[in-house]
Amino acid sequence: MKKFLLRAAIAAFGLWLATQVVPGIRIDGAGTLAGAALLLGVVNAVVKPVLVLLTLPFLILTLGLFLFVVNAAMLGLVAWLLPDFHVGGFMPALLGSLLVSFISWLGSAFTKD
Repeated sequence: MKKFLLRAAIAAFGLWLATQVVPGIRIDGAGTLAGAALLLGVVNAVVKPVLVLLTLPFLILTLGLFLFVVNAAMLGLVAWLLPDFHVGGFMPALLGSLLVSFISWLGSAFTKD
């Protein structure tokens, strides 16, 4: 549970950074930011594997580059589920998901057991 909360905090930082850097992404409030980070973790754990399996032919055809689209869709899904989290289209979702993924990767590299 402690690792999940640490990863959620790192994801929350990535989402906050995305709101500062990427035009078209807006989060109204710290509670929404925390909820978005937790929900993004749940969506990535439950929905993303199913979506990756369903889009496997596209993933193979594009040599894995379609995962960027899947990640953007997961960020868009979280924005759709939370009323105070706004993503203004595909490009902001793509750039935001890239930034959140990079921050999460960087954070997990520094928090290894």
